[in-house]
Amino acid sequence: MLAGPGSGKTKTLTIKLARILSEDIEEPRGLACITYNNECARELETRLDALGVEPGGRVFIGTVHSFSLTQIVMPYAKSAGLELPDNFEVATQQQRRLALERAFRRTIGGPDNPQTWDFRMGHYRRSILNRNTEQWRNQDPDLARLVEAFEAELRKVGLIDFDDMPLLAVRALRDNEWLQRAILAKYPVLAVDEYQDLGEALHRMVLGLCFSTGMRLFAVGDVDQSIYGFAGAHPELLQQVAEREDVQTVRLRFNYRCGSRIVTASEYALGEARGYRAPDGAAQGTIFFHPRAGNYGLQADYLFATVLPQIFERIPGLSLGDIGILYPAAWIGDHVATSAQRHAFAVVRADTNALFPRSSKLIRWLELCAVWCCGGWRTGDPRFARLVNDGRRIFSEAIGSDEQRLNFQRSLMGLLWSRRDGTLRLNTWFRDILEGLVNELIACCRMVTDEAATLRAFVERTADDGDASAMTLGQFAGDGDGRDRINLSTMHSAKGREFRVVVLFAMDDGRIPRPNALQAERREARRLFYVGFTRPKEELHLLYTGIRPSPFVAEVQERIADDD
Repeated sequence: MLAGPGSGKTKTLTIKLARILSEDIEEPRGLACITYNNECARELETRLDALGVEPGGRVFIGTVHSFSLTQIVMPYAKSAGLELPDNFEVATQQQRRLALERAFRRTIGGPDNPQTWDFRMGHYRRSILNRNTEQWRNQDPDLARLVEAFEAELRKVGLIDFDDMPLLAVRALRDNEWLQRAILAKYPVLAVDEYQDLGEALHRMVLGLCFSTGMRLFAVGDVDQSIYGFAGAHPELLQQVAEREDVQTVRLRFNYRCGSRIVTASEYALGEARGYRAPDGAAQGTIFFHPRAGNYGLQADYLFATVLPQIFERIPGLSLGDIGILYPAAWIGDHVATSAQRHAFAVVRADTNALFPRSSKLIRWLELCAVWCCGGWRTGDPRFARLVNDGRRIFSEAIGSDEQRLNFQRSLMGLLWSRRDGTLRLNTWFRDILEGLVNELIACCRMVTDEAATLRAFVERTADDGDASAMTLGQFAGDGDGRDRINLSTMHSAKGREFRVVVLFAMDDGRIPRPNALQAERREARRLFYVGFTRPKEELHLLYTGIRPSPFVAEVQERIADDD
């Protein structure tokens, strides 16, 4: 299913999965759905729950890393010959850094900082999956030796890292035909969301499981929204699958999100015609261009002092949470956040400079628990059953039996019920929850090792000497949920989200695309611009330095003027 922006892709996928489970697959067999990140998995789980389908048991929903680890590596490592210790763990970022430093000294040496090699090393690992080829040995001998030494350092102390998970899974499936049949027996259907973003390892799994073993495939994606090339995404892989003779391809043509004028202009943003259109009777939508002089701080001041008040005047009933301000890089978001504070606008950030990473399913679960403590227990939003189910999935390695599930539910209720006070100091609440329940679970769960380190770093920021020491439980609940706060996000992090109003900030030449970008990089920058362009429902605002607009902005403006 090739699905453009606003086409109802997630709704279609959700209903398709529910129908397959209801009509096509008999218990105890089920299906696996692989998504790009934890946010996508969470959204699918929420929608399936509304249809009466509870993930777990017959249904796996998670990232390719989670699928690889929990469905292949952990249960079959020994029998598949992966040569991992019985009690291997997932390395934290600090453990990875130490392993890389040791490997670098052994293989490369010299004055370079070993961490500057990490990105190149990761790309090499993900792009050449078969280590027994001349390509692996000869394309970059230094990187090949560094990768092998790095992985050996991890194995010495019983560790794997996140890149290892899909790589080990692919190796296990490739070398053991019986394992392919075992996975097929459990999951006769494999669904893949955002196929274009999931990289070579997932593609190899699909080719092996679905086109060799006979597992049924339901893949969803959009080549035009492939924006993670730096992480190993290859949009052409989705195109290769869609063009196979043994694959039926369905295209969703309507954009139900954006106003008709924005839908038309989005093809100008992409630079190619795709035939998307808004349904009959859709609102028109409006596009505004804001050329400004001065640095980004001054431009942000103009945004909050002039543009936003005009927006609220035009759209009665608009809430702060209906607005998304998107920018090319997190450091630009610092200027926006600082200006928002000066103008008394509350914001919630979703970039690398946010108070905590939005991708952490562990912290997001604790955020939901905080929302429950701050009134959700009374309104049923979120339901306590959801907190229990989400927690059980996160700590699935530690919560297996009925007795463990019941104990988890009782402990969680006791901890949260006695702390239903938004004025509580957040650090106190965190430490009570961690010491009363979560630390014990984390110690038994390899999949959350790195997230646990991120959580502890966040907790330290809320301690007496931290920069968030005064933060209350209510502030955490509001900050995490984004209610009545303007959403600040990089354009990458905004993928899959939608807002009534979007401001694309710093749309300058040199920011998007970057200076001296190669042809492939320029194409991806254009796709990123297109992703941002298609987030709004009603109004899109393009704000840029007047003397150097992005060429993508200039082209859209010129073509709109020609239409008018």
